[in-house]
Amino acid sequence: MDYLWLCGAFFGVAVLYAAAGFGGGSSYLALLALAGLPPGTIRPIALLCNLVVTGTASVSFGRAGVTPWRRALPLILTSVPAAFLGGRVQLPREQYLLLLGGLLIVAGLLMLVRKRADLGKQATQGGGAAGAMLVGGAVGFVSGVVGIGGGIFLSPLLFLTGWATARAIAATTSLFIALNSLSGLAGQLSVGVMFDYTLTGLLLASVLLGGLLGTRLTLRRFSPATIQKLAAALILLVGIRLVYANAFILGTL
Repeated sequence: MDYLWLCGAFFGVAVLYAAAGFGGGSSYLALLALAGLPPGTIRPIALLCNLVVTGTASVSFGRAGVTPWRRALPLILTSVPAAFLGGRVQLPREQYLLLLGGLLIVAGLLMLVRKRADLGKQATQGGGAAGAMLVGGAVGFVSGVVGIGGGIFLSPLLFLTGWATARAIAATTSLFIALNSLSGLAGQLSVGVMFDYTLTGLLLASVLLGGLLGTRLTLRRFSPATIQKLAAALILLVGIRLVYANAFILGTL
């Protein structure tokens, strides 16, 4: 197998997604499927890459003093067990993902048109721990059903409610994804998985470098408005892909 193009693609995805506080898990899954890897190896590799990107980003955000630890904790406490429960639920997958893609498209569009000034006014208001726990549990559950880290669902909710500044949202989203990816990976390992160790090592190195670059752009180069627009664009991309793929599948049934 030619690994070069796959490593380059993973590097590019990691740069873009890390800059918005995401891991890129959905795109890694698509790339690995396109490369023709066996289905049993795709999910654990994607989760490992997710974990590397968001784990290193979380460390960088924490060192920079960007992560709102006290406010993020209630979101995380309920998301990890809820993600585990969501992974045990079986729903009509195509219909569910079609609806989810539509919701992501709406959320991404709202993020693009909403003025950053409005977000700035609300960012200091905060929300109760109980509300954060409900949001974390709901997003974690949905993430478990879909099989990804969940940041792509959490981020628009935080932006649209003015939960915090753009950098704080990116930091919280990274931490959220890292812990949910770790939980999902533990579940995968518990039932046994097989790795192509050469390919896995190369991909992990690619996303590590890309994630470090993307996080650096967020901390040093990108303005809050740019971070918000990038997050919105990626959410729109995932939403459109979900709608297109699953509408096509339903149309052929």
